[in-house]
Amino acid sequence: MSAQAPQKRLYIKTYGCQMNVYDSERMADILAPLGYAMSPTPQGADLVVLNTCHIREKATEKVYSELGQIRLLKLETQAAGGTMTIVVAGCVAQAEGEEIMRRQPAVDLVVGPQAYHQLPELIARTHRARGERLATDFAAEAKFDALPTERRPTGVTAFLTVQEGCDKFCTFCVVPYTRGGEWSRPADAIEAEARGLAEQGVRELTLLGQNVNAYAGEGGLAALVRRLAAIPGLDRIRYTTSHPRDMDDALIAAHAEVDALMPYLHLPVQSGSDRILKAMNRAHTADSYLRLIGRIRASRPDIAISGDFIVGFPGERDADFEATLQLVGDVDYATAFTFKYSRRPGTPAAALPGQVDEAVKDERLARLNDLINAQARAFNTRQTGRTLPVLFERRGRHEGQLIGRSPYLQAVHVTAPDRLIGQIVPVHIDGAARMSLAGSLVPTRELEAV
Repeated sequence: MSAQAPQKRLYIKTYGCQMNVYDSERMADILAPLGYAMSPTPQGADLVVLNTCHIREKATEKVYSELGQIRLLKLETQAAGGTMTIVVAGCVAQAEGEEIMRRQPAVDLVVGPQAYHQLPELIARTHRARGERLATDFAAEAKFDALPTERRPTGVTAFLTVQEGCDKFCTFCVVPYTRGGEWSRPADAIEAEARGLAEQGVRELTLLGQNVNAYAGEGGLAALVRRLAAIPGLDRIRYTTSHPRDMDDALIAAHAEVDALMPYLHLPVQSGSDRILKAMNRAHTADSYLRLIGRIRASRPDIAISGDFIVGFPGERDADFEATLQLVGDVDYATAFTFKYSRRPGTPAAALPGQVDEAVKDERLARLNDLINAQARAFNTRQTGRTLPVLFERRGRHEGQLIGRSPYLQAVHVTAPDRLIGQIVPVHIDGAARMSLAGSLVPTRELEAV
């Protein structure tokens, strides 16, 4: 009987969006049969994967900085007689593959977001010191067909990619060039993956896509949500990221009619100025966005709205920024993500005149954040005194504390026993901060039986 091969160590660092989190999980799945087990640090790892994001310039430079540190670890490993394979995956890999190889020769493989299913073979080729070092061709359908059908969730919540790519071509965005055009997975495959996750204890599923509400399966995203809501044990469904152009009546109705669809919607607008929105190629106006928000709230009055904003887009004047502040005031967001415009090579906006000074961007971002933070605190404060169903996900930092999520995606800290992890429990909200809530268990007969 042959001795069992020693287990190999895999370290994955994930940058950027939830879709990258999903992709990293799937990379771990496809590498597990090769004997790779996850390592919490790159020290001593046999395989290091940086799953990258290309949305902002600073994120790209962080990757190169990280590669410099990983290179030193690789040299230390080689000096000790070992080996380390370095892989750059994700959107930076797709956009800058040759540049990565030029700037950091220690990198062994560059794998785009549609090619990571080829990792086992590419790693084998690398170990044989021959074959391709770059794999960045688009082939989304082939990727999903090649992935293992079974997943190993690490908790009671999970991400599930249902759509990839983008056809909108916003002038500031690299996604159409790094993830390709819009492509939707078959509903049968999505349901099978969701059922497998539910059978392993997943209670909440977040459906992912660059334009997730552009999902093109029969009946669109609304029909998919209704189909997944029928899976036993799957109690909560969310989706991100959405585009206002694809928010149709059926999906708005689903928010009112499907109990499992949580009352939280991330619907980026980017600016409140019609002039800037046109320059961004967003294909909506501030007024059409506000009317859409009104329709959504008429269907689901308690829904929490989240958004994305870019300040300092080329040509943005004081009046344009003031229009953004006005829109934020009109919508009253529960939370939002705010960014300074970052010039991305190859995008139309990078060549636009009127690039805004960094100091002006900083001042505008600070003012916008002050308004958004005030709205977030007010939204959380309005939950005080209410009883909300909380899905407990994990232990907190303090002894005897659990952390869960409200229907509105707020983190909720509660003193509760570990046996409630994975349960949806009524919690009285006792206090609120900008980013989280504090609560206490509401005694129920069902709770005593858990």
